[in-house]
Amino acid sequence: MKWQTLETKKGTRGRVLEGGSGAPVVFFHGAAGLLADNPFLDRLAQRYHVFAPEWPGYGESTGEELLEDMLDFALHGWDLVDALALRRPHLIGHSMGGMIAAEMACLAPRDLDRLALVAAAGVWLDDHPIPDIFAMLPQEIAEVLFVDPARGAALLTGGADLADIEALKDFYIVTQRRLAMAGKILFPIPNRRLSKRLYRLTAETLVLWGAADRLIAPAYAAAWKALIPAARVQTIEGAGHMLPYEQPEAFVDALVRFLG
Repeated sequence: MKWQTLETKKGTRGRVLEGGSGAPVVFFHGAAGLLADNPFLDRLAQRYHVFAPEWPGYGESTGEELLEDMLDFALHGWDLVDALALRRPHLIGHSMGGMIAAEMACLAPRDLDRLALVAAAGVWLDDHPIPDIFAMLPQEIAEVLFVDPARGAALLTGGADLADIEALKDFYIVTQRRLAMAGKILFPIPNRRLSKRLYRLTAETLVLWGAADRLIAPAYAAAWKALIPAARVQTIEGAGHMLPYEQPEAFVDALVRFLG
């Protein structure tokens, strides 16, 4: 897969990881961003034409000052689809990206084919409050994102040793830029009343969850199912919140069965 850079009508400029051929699939990443290695995207690209844009404020993408609220994020998603000249792509959203993809599907229900929500934010259950990642130290974040925190920390940092003060400083700066952007729709809680708009969603929908998710509990999969009655739900063992990275083969297999 290769990076390309594009500019939207609104003036944001960002990178998109692209590869493969076949039906178009757009993958929207979560608050952690795209990592150095994304093996699940490589696997998807063996079957589909995959596009994975970075949100403004992530990597080399700019224009974060132009996005202020949930509507801005959702419209930006469609601006990216337009800039890529795609017609009715499949949308896949992980965590924060799932929240945005669901909003996009509610805004323009006829402009996508199928929708996959992966450990999606956007719904709130008082019995299962979502931990405040904005109050966590960098080394604590891996504890709630991964089944194996040590491996997760290595994935998040690209193998950098956080015991090294300079490496920790660099990771902290990058993380804070990302969280500052994500906080616009996730802080103090990731609830922007999406549930009131889901009645507009008509796309066939798959809800995927890691069985050991410690950030957004698997109980949320049932909540999404209650809000989208026709949705299919699948839980994958051996994965936490970062399901695509922890179980890339099972993740892609589930998507292939759903997308066809």
